[in-house]
Amino acid sequence: MTDTDDGVVLPPGLDLLWGRREVGRRGPKPALSIDDIVAAAIAIANADGLEAVSMARIAKAVGFTTMSLYRYVASKDELLQLMWNASAEGVEDVELEGDTWRTKIRSWAMAQREAIERNIWIVQMPMATPPLSPNSLIWMERGLEAMDDTTLPDGDKIGILGMLASHALIDARMGFDARRSVSGADGTHAINYAGVMREVVDAERFPRLHRAVWAGTLDEVGPDGDMMEGYRFDLEVILDGIEALIARA
Repeated sequence: MTDTDDGVVLPPGLDLLWGRREVGRRGPKPALSIDDIVAAAIAIANADGLEAVSMARIAKAVGFTTMSLYRYVASKDELLQLMWNASAEGVEDVELEGDTWRTKIRSWAMAQREAIERNIWIVQMPMATPPLSPNSLIWMERGLEAMDDTTLPDGDKIGILGMLASHALIDARMGFDARRSVSGADGTHAINYAGVMREVVDAERFPRLHRAVWAGTLDEVGPDGDMMEGYRFDLEVILDGIEALIARA
């Protein structure tokens, strides 16, 4: 770990990302880089899930020995930090669409949800601490920028960003688990939730639930096949709550 000027210790991985630790090198310029290792790890995770990522498999992908990787990345935990940061490359270029706080924060939230979907292995990441990588903090900065025109204090704004980010992860995780269940990738038998509900929910005992089930409310995908339909609904409800909070402020 690396001490900062005020005595705060940066965990492994973060010290590399923030330029507080140099990778030890001897001899001629190596043909391998941290970027190569992280890119290979992300490719494996996107193809086969985060559980498939190992130093041995990465080494095979980049054409080096497993031990040689440890000159660059000290542990799996450190690698996860680097992968997390790399998954958000290009966040500086995300356009916040619209000219009001609501349209901008909606754009921010959708961009984050879509970024998770592109790197769905993120939902398998351990979340012991809040994200502290450079790209994660750029996401936060952009989110705060989206709310510049509100009267909310910064503490409330940061709380809102945390809520939106958490919900994006939860929504993505539920979709990921559902797809793995349907494909049998998680070792369980797929359950057609809406189908089972139609089988067991009778109109006399559950009149309101029966109406909702047979109206297609519980079907996982909307009639137009939009996998994000449910998330967009949730997001608008959350934005309504934020609007009420701004009005009270």
